[in-house]
Amino acid sequence: MSVVKNFFAILRGILRELSDETAYERHLAHHGAAPSGAEWRRFSEERMKEKYARAKCC
Repeated sequence: MSVVKNFFAILRGILRELSDETAYERHLAHHGAAPSGAEWRRFSEERMKEKYARAKCC
């Protein structure tokens, strides 16, 4: 694999992780679900609930 292809593969992986694409794929695999609007909503709500359940001080 050339250096340029390797660079873009790494960059693509980073962008997928930042955009929650890989987290959504893990969610689907864990729940044994197919991708759908309803499943994305469930995934998003779970993520937001976890994020805002942890209170930050100051």
